[in-house]
Amino acid sequence: MQQVRPAAVAGAFYPGDRDTLAASVAGMLDDARARLAPDTPVPKALIAPHAGYVYSGPTAALAYAALLPARDRLTRVVLLGPTHRVAVDGLALPDAPFFATPLGRVRVGEVDPFVRALFPHLVDRADVHAQEHSLEVHLPFLQVALGDVEVVPLAVGRAAPTVVADVIDALWGGPETVIVVSSDLSHYLPYAEADLRDEATVARLLALDGPITHEDACGATPVNGLLVSARRRGMAVHLLERCNSGDTAGD
Repeated sequence: MQQVRPAAVAGAFYPGDRDTLAASVAGMLDDARARLAPDTPVPKALIAPHAGYVYSGPTAALAYAALLPARDRLTRVVLLGPTHRVAVDGLALPDAPFFATPLGRVRVGEVDPFVRALFPHLVDRADVHAQEHSLEVHLPFLQVALGDVEVVPLAVGRAAPTVVADVIDALWGGPETVIVVSSDLSHYLPYAEADLRDEATVARLLALDGPITHEDACGATPVNGLLVSARRRGMAVHLLERCNSGDTAGD
């Protein structure tokens, strides 16, 4: 077992300098808190983006600003994101007790052996996590917004939505736990086309209408698992924000 999974995309997807990163995330959270509707409920589950902060940071900040009122009770985050570099069957755990960012270490929460026994789809694969950005980019937000929380990081590969939903349900926890699914929406489309496609995708998410395709959301596999779990539980859905890189970075 490696002791620490080092930061792989610091200095690329987000600032690599500790002070610059801390100031950037704190500033985005402050701005987001001012934009957040005062009656926004504290969510049990979030879908938040994982592009570089210049593209999606302000929208991700809205998601984490919604958790700030529950900072004192939230101690555990189940974080699911798609795999971009290494394919895997099932859901991969990192086989390391800590993740590192420029802000310090994040504790990796252990999965109960009983849960592991129930789900052979849960595998230890350090190689899947080594260069994966979809989970890492959320960690600085969690560190600043929630402080010393433990994170159960799941890199989701080839898996049926019901399998992902069953794992989410097994890790659901109580009021101390929040579920975060990492996903962007469409990629490399002209602005108007991206806007229309993303609007349609978000409408389906609001209606808990899956499955979503990978052309519409790169994190479709964990998203679809969350949709199944949410339907089982009769959850309500609230849209915080939808944007694309043309709204932020201008490209």
